[in-house]
Amino acid sequence: MPHQSYLYREIHEQPVVLEKLLSGERKTIASLAAAIRQRDVQVVLIAARGTSDNAGRYANYLLGALNGLPVALATPSLYTIYNQTPRVRNALVIGISQSGKSPDIVSVLEDARKQGALTAAITNFPESDLGSAADHVIALHAGEERSIAATKTYTSELAAVALLAATLAEDDSRLEAIARIPDSVASALEIDARVAEIAPRYRYMRDCVVIGRGYNYATAFELALKMKELTYTIAEPYSSADFMHGPLALIEYGFPAIVIAPSGAMLPEMMTFIRLLREREAEAIVISDDGAALDLGRTRLPLPQGVPEWLSPLTAIVPGQLLALYLAHARDYDPDHPRGLRKVTETT
Repeated sequence: MPHQSYLYREIHEQPVVLEKLLSGERKTIASLAAAIRQRDVQVVLIAARGTSDNAGRYANYLLGALNGLPVALATPSLYTIYNQTPRVRNALVIGISQSGKSPDIVSVLEDARKQGALTAAITNFPESDLGSAADHVIALHAGEERSIAATKTYTSELAAVALLAATLAEDDSRLEAIARIPDSVASALEIDARVAEIAPRYRYMRDCVVIGRGYNYATAFELALKMKELTYTIAEPYSSADFMHGPLALIEYGFPAIVIAPSGAMLPEMMTFIRLLREREAEAIVISDDGAALDLGRTRLPLPQGVPEWLSPLTAIVPGQLLALYLAHARDYDPDHPRGLRKVTETT
């Protein structure tokens, strides 16, 4: 049964984990923010893989929007295979990794430190190789994550990024909004029974697309990853803009499209996109806190009200996590042990 799985428990532990991170890492993040100002950092480079790479996508938008910092995602093979490392002396280099063990991610921070760059690690294991390679270490406070699919460590990574951005911006209103996030995620989890009822409808779905844009571009990638690793569905993530440049040809009668459309600046475009899906008779699965957007969907997964768009990835991923969990159960798959996967993946 899903309720007996580690994955179920870890999804539902997220509010508590977020509380621990927000209360436990304020001083560390304030110290990192002070160092960024002192060093006059002008650009950020993020090294990550998998779920952590999706947290990096969120940072790409958030640090750019709140702090005016251009953010690039690192190419670790330049360090470990090509031995041709970029110049990063004036950058902040952040490694994001649940385990802190992947050699290619560690190598990016080690090289950056040799060049004299400011380095930081976001990890569930501060004493890991990644933590040892960083000047500043932000702990995720997630406890042991026994399911192979990352859930509570992902939202904790997002919260660490959000807290850093708001602290660096010295924005008290945003810091107050972050403090309310654990309660918002708890509210998002109230959809659990609804998702359990909906999931069997998609038992025979073999492929789908996941659409998000702006801050929730990261959510599209993370939700698609959960669908792939837990349900073995060929789930492809896109921004709504990119999808119009060719992939739109995929859409036909009954084709499943999961659309992440929370309130905010991006909502009008996402509603236009959902209407286009309806015109083409696609199966729109809408994740939103907006009633009009939900009404456009064939399947409706409501989000809690009052979460600002820049923090919405922390709540918007929750219905996706639950959908992947219950769809895996509907297909008689083990949600804790997806085939061919290990908890710690060490790439070089």
